[in-house]
Amino acid sequence: MKIPINLKAGSVDKEEKKEVIIGIDLGTTNSLVAYADGEETIVIRDELGSNALVPSILHFGSEGVIVGDDAREKLISAPQRTIYSVKRLMGKSYADLESLKASVGYNVIDQDTEALVKVEIDGKYYTPVELSAEILKELKVRVEKHLKTTVSKAVITVPAYFNDAQRQATRDAGKLAGLEVLRIVNEPTAASLAYGIGLSKDEEQTIVVYDLGGGTFDISILQIQNGIFEVLATHGDTHLGGDDFDQLIIDYWLSQSGVTTQDLKTNKSLGQEYRTQAEQAKKAISTIGSYDTTIDDKELSIDADTFARLASDLIDKTLNACKLAMNDAKLTNDDIDQVVLVGGSTRMPIVKTAVSGYFGKSANDSLDPDEVVAIGAAIQADILAGNRKDLLLIDITPLSMGIETVGGLMDVIISRNSKVPTRAGRQYTTSVDGQKNLKIAVYQGERDLIEHNRKLGEFILTDIPPMPAGIPKIEIKFILDADGILTVKATELRSNVETQMEIRSAYGISEEDMARMLIDSLQNAESDMKAKALLESINEANNIIMATDRFIAQNKDALTVEQITKINALKEKLQKSTSGDNKDVIEAAMQAMNIYTEPLAHEALDRNIGKALKETKL
Repeated sequence: MKIPINLKAGSVDKEEKKEVIIGIDLGTTNSLVAYADGEETIVIRDELGSNALVPSILHFGSEGVIVGDDAREKLISAPQRTIYSVKRLMGKSYADLESLKASVGYNVIDQDTEALVKVEIDGKYYTPVELSAEILKELKVRVEKHLKTTVSKAVITVPAYFNDAQRQATRDAGKLAGLEVLRIVNEPTAASLAYGIGLSKDEEQTIVVYDLGGGTFDISILQIQNGIFEVLATHGDTHLGGDDFDQLIIDYWLSQSGVTTQDLKTNKSLGQEYRTQAEQAKKAISTIGSYDTTIDDKELSIDADTFARLASDLIDKTLNACKLAMNDAKLTNDDIDQVVLVGGSTRMPIVKTAVSGYFGKSANDSLDPDEVVAIGAAIQADILAGNRKDLLLIDITPLSMGIETVGGLMDVIISRNSKVPTRAGRQYTTSVDGQKNLKIAVYQGERDLIEHNRKLGEFILTDIPPMPAGIPKIEIKFILDADGILTVKATELRSNVETQMEIRSAYGISEEDMARMLIDSLQNAESDMKAKALLESINEANNIIMATDRFIAQNKDALTVEQITKINALKEKLQKSTSGDNKDVIEAAMQAMNIYTEPLAHEALDRNIGKALKETKL
C-alpha cells in the first residue's frame, strides 16, 4: 500500500504522483546516493560531476558540522574533533569496540560496557545514530540540489550480517535526517540487483557477493528464484577492510622509520598523516606498482611485491570466511553461477586474483565496485515507487509495531514495510529486584514515544520467578500472518513461563489515519529523537544510581568514609541532573560517576576473587 503525502501541506494527495525514492549506500569509509530515472540509474556526483563518493567523515568546528571531503582535510589538523568509521559504532556497546578505541583520534565514551557507545566532543555526547544522520543529511542535500526538489523517502543498505539493533539504528538515523526509510536492504542483494541479477522472474541463479569495503568485509551466498532473494549463508568480519590494509603499510613504515605506535597515539596529527599517506600508497600500488613519500622528514616507500606479502594473511582471512560460508550453504564451487565483487578495496589486483582463483571463475567487477551497492539501492527504491510494473512486490505491513519500554518509549519489533507474513523477536529483562509480573503493551505507529502511537492491546506475563533486576531473560515475539493478525508471545527463558495474546487490529487503521501518523513522524522526527535520547539518558542514569546503591551496600566495609561521601555526592548530582531536560548534563554526570567508581570497582573485584580463592580447598 502506498499513501501519497504532501509534506508541506500536511495532507494526503488525492492523485498519486510519480515520486523519486532515493537509494543510499551508507558506508564505513564512503557513502553514496543514487536514484532511478526511467531505465537509467543515476549516481549523484559532486558539483564538478566527477566524484560520487562522500567520505563518511564529520568534523565539528566553530561553524557547525561539516561532512565529506572538507571534513577529511581536518583528520590531521583536528583529529579529536573529526569522526570517521561511524558505521562500526552502529548498534554497538563499548565492550564491542575496545580495539577500535585505541586507533581513533576522537573520544569514545566508556560509561557502561553494556550500554550503546557514545562519542564526546566539547562536553556534548553524540550517539552513532546522530552522527550517521549528519552524513545522511549531506547526501539528502546533494541529491536535492541535483533534482531541484525535496526528497523524503529512501532505501538504505546495510551488511547482510547487521543485527536488529544495527538495522534499527540505521533506520533511526534516516528518520533523524528527515527521511522515511521505506526499506533496509542487504548490501549483497542490492549489488546483485545492480548487476541485473534477479530482475527477471524466470531467472534462477546462485551467486557469491564478495564485499570488501573500507571498514568491513562480508561474503554472502544468495539464491535467486522467481524474483525472491534468499541469503543461504553469510560470513565476514566487522573489523576487516581497507583500513586494515592501510594499517599494514603504516606498520611497515614504522619499522622503516623507527617511529613507534605509541608515538602515533601521543601525536594524533602525526598518526592521521601516516593513515592518509598509507591510503594513498595502497591506491598507487594498485595502479603503478609503488609509492614514495616523506612524513616528518622521514623518507618512506613500499612496492607491490612487499604489499602483497604483507597482505597475504588478511586475504587468506577473507578466503577462509568464503570457505565457512560455502560450508554453511552446503555448496561447492560448481554450484556457483557468478562471483560479484563489491567495495572499493576489491580494486586491489591481489584481491581479484585471489577470489577468482579460490572460486575457479573470473570474478565480475564490470560495474564500479564503489557504486554498485548504491545503484542496487536505487533500483530497489524504484521498485518500491511502483515504477517497475513488471516486478511484483510482496505484501508489507503499513506501520511499525512494537512494545512500550521504560520511560514511555516505543521499541519497534516489526518495522513498517516488513514483508507479510513475518516474525521477529527481542529479549528484555526486569528493572526491579524480585519483579514477578511484567506488563506488555503493544503499539503501532512511527513515533518514538508511545503517547503519539496507537495502542493495540496489552497483557501481563505473570509468575516470573523472583530474581535480581536484569537477571530474567524475557523474549517477546511478534508473529504477523498473511491476514494481518498479530500474535504476541512472551516467555521467561530461564523458567519457561509463557503467555500470549492475539491482536486483530493490525490493519484496523484508515488510510487517512496512517497518512497522518506518517506525516507526524516525519514532521516531528527531530523533536522525537531528542525526547527519546533524553529518556534513554534518564533510564541509563537511574540504572547507574541503583547500581551505585548496591555497590555501597556490598562494599561498605572496604570503602573509606571519604570514598562513600564522594560517591554519594556524585550520585546526588546525577540524580538531580535527571530532573532537567539537558541530555548532555546527564551524560557528563554519568561520566564523572564512572571515572571515580571504576578503579574502586576493580579493587572490589580483586578482593572478591582473592577471598574466593582463599576459601577454596584444593
